[in-house]
Parts: sequence; structure tokens; C-alpha cells
Amino acid sequence: MWNLRHSHSHSGSVGCVHTLTLNPQPAGTSGALRIVFVAGPGRFVPGGAPFGSGDVGHVRGASLNLHEPGAVRALLDAASARGWLPGPGETRAVEVDGWALLEAAAAVREGGGERPAEPGEGRDEGHREGAS
Repeated sequence: MWNLRHSHSHSGSVGCVHTLTLNPQPAGTSGALRIVFVAGPGRFVPGGAPFGSGDVGHVRGASLNLHEPGAVRALLDAASARGWLPGPGETRAVEVDGWALLEAAAAVREGGGERPAEPGEGRDEGHREGAS
């Protein structure tokens, strides 16, 4: 389950901010993951027209729409690949800089990157090279 919030300040910065919060299921099993995108030079976090309300990206580069389930999954996978794992019994939210994840997530969405394998995925234990 996830939600997206738009605000105008974060940790001392002033400007548009998108905070994507992913809540583990079932509820209460671990703390939320907050992926934060703060507008800055060369980066856009629009508050409306002409961009979509969930758009984030580099002015001359990768972008995502945070309302799209595939974009959210790609960000979750990128965060997991960088070491974020929900801890059982951990109830505190973890916050990460979304810009550190954007390029990898956008590459997956565009088909130019690989989604990290799920446990048990990508293994065909009954198959051997050259077997008939």
C-alpha cells in the first residue's frame, strides 16, 4: 500500500516536495519507507500544470510518475537493492532520498535496467545446459 503527498518544505528546504510512503502489509509488521523528492536545480517536482501531479525527474534526464504502480515498484526494488529491508517489529519509518533511486528505477521502467530477482526467481533447478 502506498500514498503520495505533495508539500512545500522539507528539512529546511523551501519548494515543492513529493513524499512517497510505502506501508508494509499486513499493517504494523514493520515501519514505512518514505521516498522523498525535493525540488532543486535541474530537478522537477511540480505542483501542477503543465506536468502531472505525481511527476518527478531531472530536467534533462530520467523521470517517473509516482502515481503509476510500476514506478512505485521500481523505486521499492531500487531501495531494496541499496540495502533497505523492512525489519520485523520495527515500527519507525525510514526516509530515503528519492533522487538516489531515480536513475535505477527509471531504467527499469524504460526496459534498460534489471529488476532485482525475487527469492527463488530466475532459477530453473531442473534445467542443465546441453540436457535434452
